[in-house]
Amino acid sequence: MAERTDAPILLRLAYQAMLKAGLPADEVLARAHISHTWLNTDSMVRTPFAGQRLFWQALEDVSKDPHVGLHLGEFMPIYRGQVLEYLVSSSPTFGEGVRRALAYQRLLTDAVKVRLVEDEQAVYFAELTDGTHLRHFAEALVIGSIRFFNSLTDGQFKPLQVHFKHAEGAPPDEYVRVYGCPVTLGCSENRLYFDPAVLSHQVWHAEPGFLRLHERLANEKLVELARLDRVGEVKRAIGEILESGNTTLEAVAARIGIPERRLRTELEEAGTSFNHVLADYRSRLARRLLARTDESIEQIVYLTGFAEPSTFYRAFKRWTGETPVEYRRRKQNESADTPKSAIT
Repeated sequence: MAERTDAPILLRLAYQAMLKAGLPADEVLARAHISHTWLNTDSMVRTPFAGQRLFWQALEDVSKDPHVGLHLGEFMPIYRGQVLEYLVSSSPTFGEGVRRALAYQRLLTDAVKVRLVEDEQAVYFAELTDGTHLRHFAEALVIGSIRFFNSLTDGQFKPLQVHFKHAEGAPPDEYVRVYGCPVTLGCSENRLYFDPAVLSHQVWHAEPGFLRLHERLANEKLVELARLDRVGEVKRAIGEILESGNTTLEAVAARIGIPERRLRTELEEAGTSFNHVLADYRSRLARRLLARTDESIEQIVYLTGFAEPSTFYRAFKRWTGETPVEYRRRKQNESADTPKSAIT
């Protein structure tokens, strides 16, 4: 199963919100083992969705706010300058734009499958998050969505009610203050109800020519994600067979179940190569083991798939500019009182 990931824009929005709210953003990132490289606007690397839990727990611990997701959402910048926004803003009506954008929601995250439900009783967005264990993420996402949709409809998008799966949350009047509508907890799924009339809201600056351009761009980005999926699949296969010492392109292709030539071509299309992916995997694993475990270097040589210690030492020196012993000593000498950020 492919690892679920988020576009780095989600982390950037949260980081800006923390700064605006006066929270120690860098301390939160350090506690959650999140690398600052993900904040670079030119970075194409997606963040693992599994890190959401660590981030929100770290934020709650640092802020001492049991409703930090709800409150951070108030400071979240509006989602702007992304292809999903362009798809909505270049469509004739808000409803057409939303339906079109939902087909490409994986560009924002592949961990959530939002649905637009229209029935005789109500209209709502469903499955805004994937369960009950990310309450803060869900509550921040709702206020972010409300503000985003409101900006696209000239202030016409108004929430009628919100349903959450989690059973414990903020006081009712606090939800009304932030969302502008009542919230019901302990429901079957997360939902954001709104007036169906807003779906017909005309986007006055819509441009059909731009719409076709934006759809083409969205499709190109989906293709890029598919290529990244293959790189992730290669990494997982490497991890499964690394200790065998037979970590070759042929062995990984067989593990994945595709021809060797096809795998080589797909990696080239993704802007990388098998040797680069293998070296990167070994480098990250070696640094993690040296920094976070007491495994002997001899054992780490084996775990990273090297046949000889001398080969491992030369490779590690090339990767980091340090010997394994020097790297471990430096990590061990770092202040134990300072939370360590992600190894990069």
